[in-house]
Amino acid sequence: MKFIADAMLGRLARWLRLLGFDTLYYPDISDSNLLKTARQQERFILTRDTHFQGFRNLNEYLLIKSNNTLEQLLEVKKTLDLKIVDAGRCVRCNGMLIAGIEKKSVRGLVPEHIYVQ
Repeated sequence: MKFIADAMLGRLARWLRLLGFDTLYYPDISDSNLLKTARQQERFILTRDTHFQGFRNLNEYLLIKSNNTLEQLLEVKKTLDLKIVDAGRCVRCNGMLIAGIEKKSVRGLVPEHIYVQ
């Protein structure tokens, strides 16, 4: 399941990413752009904004009730019956985390002072 979180749910978005869920978050996104992105990319909207209830033809959203990040996470997990996945995502860019690699494979690709650490 892919998500897009509104401007009020930045911490929740980071936690969902850590748990491996593809979660977009733009702190300054307008409601219309959030809706457009959600529809184009088939993402489930996570919001604290009650006016989303007034949108017609909007079934794929969850109105988050709590202000507490842990409670928000539990609310999403319980309501959507989420299963935690193995691979996490970068909390900043939402990219997939890669598996570890052998140190010798990056020699010459990183500064020497980094390589020798």
